[in-house]
Amino acid sequence: MLLMLLLLLPDVGCKLGHKKCGTQHIPMTVPKYYEPGDFIYGGIIYQSSFYMKPYNFHQCPSGPPLGKIVVTENYQHILALIFAMKQINGNDQMLPNVTLGFNIYDSHLNAKWTYHAAIQLISPNSKFLPNYKCIIQDNLFAVIEELISDIIYRFPILMSLYKIPQIMYGSARDDAGDTNIPSFYKTVTNIIYQYSGILHLLLYFNWRWIGFLVTNLDWFIQTLVPEFSKKGICFAFIEVFSSSCYNANTGFYFDCVIEFYEKIMNNEARVLIFNGDTRSMIYLRYFLNTDFKEIFGNSKGKVWILTIGMELKYFASQKTWDLQDFHGAISFAVHAKELKGFQQHIQDLKPSVVKEDGFIKDFWTQAFGCTFQYSDLGDKKENICSGQENLKSLPEHVFPKRVTGHSYSIYNAVYAMVHALQAMYSSTFLRTFRRALKTFLLWQLFHFMKSVSFNNSAGERIFFDQNRGIVQELDIINWITFPNQSFTLVKVGKMDPQSPPEKAFTINEDAIVWHSWFNQTLPVSLCNAPCKPGSRKKMKEGESFCCYDCITCPKGSISHYKDMADCVKCPDDYYANKYQNTCIPKIISFLSYEEPLGITLSTSVLLFSLATVMILGIFLKYHNTPIVKANNRGLTYMLLISFVLCFLCALLFIGQPKKATCFLQQIAFGIVFTFAVSCVLAKTITVVLIFMATRPGSRLKKCVGSRLSCSIVLSCSFLQVSISLVWMATTPPFPDMDMHSVPEVIVLKCNESSPIMFYCVLSYMGFLAIVSFTVAFFARKLPNSFNETKLITFSMLVFCSVWFTFVPTYLSAQGKYIVAVEIFCILSSSAGLLGCLFFPKCYIILLRSELNKKQFLRR
Repeated sequence: MLLMLLLLLPDVGCKLGHKKCGTQHIPMTVPKYYEPGDFIYGGIIYQSSFYMKPYNFHQCPSGPPLGKIVVTENYQHILALIFAMKQINGNDQMLPNVTLGFNIYDSHLNAKWTYHAAIQLISPNSKFLPNYKCIIQDNLFAVIEELISDIIYRFPILMSLYKIPQIMYGSARDDAGDTNIPSFYKTVTNIIYQYSGILHLLLYFNWRWIGFLVTNLDWFIQTLVPEFSKKGICFAFIEVFSSSCYNANTGFYFDCVIEFYEKIMNNEARVLIFNGDTRSMIYLRYFLNTDFKEIFGNSKGKVWILTIGMELKYFASQKTWDLQDFHGAISFAVHAKELKGFQQHIQDLKPSVVKEDGFIKDFWTQAFGCTFQYSDLGDKKENICSGQENLKSLPEHVFPKRVTGHSYSIYNAVYAMVHALQAMYSSTFLRTFRRALKTFLLWQLFHFMKSVSFNNSAGERIFFDQNRGIVQELDIINWITFPNQSFTLVKVGKMDPQSPPEKAFTINEDAIVWHSWFNQTLPVSLCNAPCKPGSRKKMKEGESFCCYDCITCPKGSISHYKDMADCVKCPDDYYANKYQNTCIPKIISFLSYEEPLGITLSTSVLLFSLATVMILGIFLKYHNTPIVKANNRGLTYMLLISFVLCFLCALLFIGQPKKATCFLQQIAFGIVFTFAVSCVLAKTITVVLIFMATRPGSRLKKCVGSRLSCSIVLSCSFLQVSISLVWMATTPPFPDMDMHSVPEVIVLKCNESSPIMFYCVLSYMGFLAIVSFTVAFFARKLPNSFNETKLITFSMLVFCSVWFTFVPTYLSAQGKYIVAVEIFCILSSSAGLLGCLFFPKCYIILLRSELNKKQFLRR
């Protein structure tokens, strides 16, 4: 810092005996606006900037600037300062008998000229000589400044050496001065509120994939990246935006431009946030000019979100600096209210009235496109400025008539310092020292500045927070540009730090105009398309959490919303719809009497039962005929009755399952079918024994009779009854709901409870059938006329085939069709036995009665 001051200071010499101090230095033409007073309010306000001949470090830099860019809008900042001074000097209630003056310099957005202006302010009037008091020393009591990133931290330290209160306006920067410097204040509220507004904006429009241009990378990564990430915001890139890649040999920023287009403009992120200052905005517009677009081509549309201090400015001399990239841009700005009397103050402004103003002619020339006589700027033959032009005729983008946010901040800053001075002037401690007020120490103001609180002329309360910043509402601005390089701004929302958190952010989406690239539809800025309902996110390894694949939810699971991290399993009594985005209640299903399948099966049961009863009636009617007697009438009647019960037990499987029906289903099925098969087995054994008893000397005649048949039937049935009773006593079947086998249906069924016992019943019944089939098969060669073993063989073959195919079919069936399969097997096996065993006999009894005689049976 000392070296910097030494470089800026000229050689100083003071001759003894002279009343005036002298300096030897090269005169500098520095525009300023000075008005004397008891106290001087200093201003370093950006009005114009130079672009110089490039330094190549091979020769000493010399020569005038190659060009000058005058920002006509910024002239209002000077007018706001002067307007506040005039109001205060004209107010008898504030600092009576004290006149305030001002001394304003241009920073030129350049560190050298900013430091130069600072040294001028702390030097005697018209002398570049700090730390010396020659003749009359101006009483500088405060400085307001707009600082650029190069010196935004160091400059406040310089001014703090002189204990001069200073207020910075223009931008809310994370690195805007050291908060430990008691002399440094800001007109902009805490930067956290601005980033909170940006975060609200991103979340409101669901912009999750963004690019960020910053000036202080470390602070941003440490402070903001974690907060943004918590809210689901990812960064396509975070780049430090600077002019460090300037090439001194060519005088161009071409390396910067190439990197800018490759990394930023060609990035897929549609939303770009730029935290910078006024100079950053100039560089950005320079990079986006039409000359470079012809080289790199027009990039896809972007939504620029600009922080405080990065407003669009009108540059009359830069026609190739295209504005269309900023069409639809959103920026944050300090809220401003209209100041009473300010409009009239502007209208009264004429170059001839304020001859001390060193800035008005440059402003007038650029704003009205004319040239003053004897001026080196412009064409002297045409467009001569009369000085009587009306500021009302200027377009709003050239010179706004409304109070801008920066002008409003400057106005409030002036009043804040004066209120601190007024408080010190009115204090009891200094009341006796009013006569020596001009010799007060500047650091005494610091105590009073902390407690400054007042209502300005617009009725807004102004005060400093704990970070020495004025707490103000932030406007959200939508920029609309036009092909003729003009632009306008529309307020579309606000961020109010003093409101409750839920009401701090407001936005009017309908009022926003988007970049023409988006065809007035809401821009989408995501790493990839959102996962639709019915799918979930799957993170990509090694990439940001905003970048992911979408995979379909598993069967039975859904996702209600977009971008769900996990799918939600539907409750058991619900199922996922086709698109897997909602759960639908399952339909309750069971084999009922009302549906076609139930009607068909129940009708079949009744028909087969009726047919069996009819056959039984036929046999009872012809019970004395030889064919009925020869077939063991007792066993035949028992077999026919068991067939009726077999058919009727199928009705237990139809209808809504209940505790009683579930209990009876399997026990009735197992016992009745075992009884029927036992009867068939007894018939088979009886036939075989009868033929064996007819042989001479056979002792089997004593064994043949009804007693043997009954013993076989009862003994075989007893074991099945025992198995069924054990089953019912230990784990009886019960009504149950199957919610999983059929996705869209809740199947009401009877749960066998113990599959082992169920298959034991089937296995035992199958064992008896196989035994019957085996015995009948080996007895098939007995004489035909007396022998029905062939019929038994074929009937048991049908019976076994049906029940062997039942097991795989039963296991593969689902829902109510499991019951239908079991009913079908009951009916088909029973009908097979009935048909094979009794239809031939009925045929003989009813249609071939001549064969129903003993002589035919004894052949």
